[in-house]
Amino acid sequence: MPLVEEFDQNTNDDNVYEARLQAAADTFVAMASGLPRASGCFPPCGFQALGAVYNCMTCQYDSCEFPLDCPLQEITVEENNRTQMWCKVPFLLPSDIQIVWRYAETKTVLMDQFQEVTFGVDQLYSIPSARPEHSGTYQCEIFSHGRSLVRIYYHLAVAPCGVVDHVELQDVFQQALQPAGRFPLAPPHPPLTLLRLPSPDLLTVCLTSLLLLLLLTLGVPHWCSCRRKGTDSDQEDQPRREKYVFRTV
Repeated sequence: MPLVEEFDQNTNDDNVYEARLQAAADTFVAMASGLPRASGCFPPCGFQALGAVYNCMTCQYDSCEFPLDCPLQEITVEENNRTQMWCKVPFLLPSDIQIVWRYAETKTVLMDQFQEVTFGVDQLYSIPSARPEHSGTYQCEIFSHGRSLVRIYYHLAVAPCGVVDHVELQDVFQQALQPAGRFPLAPPHPPLTLLRLPSPDLLTVCLTSLLLLLLLTLGVPHWCSCRRKGTDSDQEDQPRREKYVFRTV
């Protein structure tokens, strides 16, 4: 604190301190102008490298404060059902990312417990028909230029058929034990919904089509019947004509 003692004891004139302050300001401006500009983002704003901001107090870069390891997420699925896990993050990612999916039989976030399953660019890991042996922890790690950006963890629990319904029933029972006013009562009857009629144009087209179909249905048998009667009458008149011709001759 020599500068403070000099100032308190009035050892130097005020212009000396003004000159020193101006020199310090010029030095700071010259050094700061050589530093990269901050993007002005607030976390989460981008992946870790571009999200760093220079801290003037500590003279070093501070990250965007987005953790490398995300919290473990719980997933419960009934046996033989399909489940999907997405490797998504709430910040922008570079275009040249690589994704590694890993699996561990136990519930853990320790890297040495995982085994690599897939490597590529697929952000979706899907299990078409979940079985009890699929239970465990799934890890998704995103890389860019060989650097790890984020790791996401999913703990999957595959329950036998009927167990999921039992768990939901237990939750309802626990809610029912809470003080009055906290248990969400279901309505005794489903809400009534108004019947939505089709538009007038569509209704006109439908009625016209039905009328034409009805006319065709009634007209075809009548036309066939008339044609059949005409054929029968022609066959009856033919012998009479032959008889009339014979008598005339």
